[in-house]
Amino acid sequence: MKKSKFLPAVFAAMFVMSACGSDESSSETENGSGDSAQEAAGETITWKFGHVAAEDHLWHKTAEKFSELVSENTDGQIEIKIYPNNQLGGETDTINSIKAGSADLVISGETMANWAPKAALMAVPYAFKGEDHLVNVIEGDIGQQIEDEIIEKVGLTPLYYHTRAPRNLTSNKAISTPEDLKNFRMRVPNVPLFLSVWEAAGARPQVMDFNEVFTGLQQGVIDGQENPLDLIHSAGFAEVQDYVNETEHVYSWIYILVGNEQFNGLSDELKEGVLTAAKEAQTYGKELFDAEFENYRAELTEKGMNFNSDVDQDAFREAMMPAIKESLSEEQYSLYEQILGVE
Repeated sequence: MKKSKFLPAVFAAMFVMSACGSDESSSETENGSGDSAQEAAGETITWKFGHVAAEDHLWHKTAEKFSELVSENTDGQIEIKIYPNNQLGGETDTINSIKAGSADLVISGETMANWAPKAALMAVPYAFKGEDHLVNVIEGDIGQQIEDEIIEKVGLTPLYYHTRAPRNLTSNKAISTPEDLKNFRMRVPNVPLFLSVWEAAGARPQVMDFNEVFTGLQQGVIDGQENPLDLIHSAGFAEVQDYVNETEHVYSWIYILVGNEQFNGLSDELKEGVLTAAKEAQTYGKELFDAEFENYRAELTEKGMNFNSDVDQDAFREAMMPAIKESLSEEQYSLYEQILGVE
C-alpha cells in the first residue's frame, strides 16, 4: 500500500484556509456551543457520519475503525457516530446536510462533480488501466488538483480514500455489446457524464439515488444499474438481477470527507489526531479490500448471478468516446488526457 500523499497536504492547507468553525459549529454538541468552546472546556465534539453502504460493507467497517482511532487519538474528545444504509439520506442529501450543519462526514466520489468539475475525473469511463494506474493518479499531481477543488468548491476536506473495483453493468439479460442496450432503462448516479455516455452507448439512463435502486429494480421501473461488485453484493442486487456484465467501464476511487468548517474549527492537536487516524484507517481499509473482494464474485455466483465475460469492452469504449469528449470541458478533457499519460 503506497503512502497517501494528501493527508500531509491537507494538514498544511488547513492553515491557508480561513477557520470557519467558531461559536456556530455545524457539529452536534452536548451543550450546543461551538467546537472551539467545547475544546476549551474539554467537552466531547460529536460528528455525524452518513454513508450509503450496508453494515457489512468494507466502507462501514473502515469507518468504524476510523471512529475508534479518532477517539483514541483525541482522548475521547471527538466522537463519531456512523449512520450507514442511507440513514441520513442519499449521498447528495448528506453533502447538503453537511452544508446545512446537520451532518459532518460523508463518503463521496464523482457525485461531487456537481460542485467541483474536476471531481468528474474520478470516474470517467475507460480512463484508468487498472488499480496501480489509479493509485498513481490519486497520489500524484492530478489527485492533488482534484482534492484542492473539492475543498474550495464543495466545502469538504478529504481525509482518506478507498480505491474501488471496476464498475460493471447488471441486468436480467446478457448484455455484451452496445446493440444489446436498446430500450434498456438503467440507473446512473447524479453525474451528467454518466448520463451522456450511456445514452451514447444506446441505453435509456436515468438519475436515481442509490437508496432507491433496489426497489426500482424490483418494481421494474429500471432494468439495470452499474456499480462495483462490493456494492452489488452489499445492496442485495442478486435478488433482483440475473447478470453481471463485465463492462469494467470505470475504475474509480471514493473519499471520506469532513466539512471544512468542522475540520478547521478544531485545534491543531485535534486535527493531527484526526489525520493520523485517517492514515491508519486507509491502510486498514486497503487490507479489508484485498481480503474480502475475492469473495464477492463467489458469493454473487452462489446467490444466482451469472457473470458475462463475453463483453466487447472495445465496442463500449468506442461508443462512449464521443460523449466523453463532448461532455468534458476543455479543462476536464485536458486532465483526462493527462490521466491517460500517467504511468
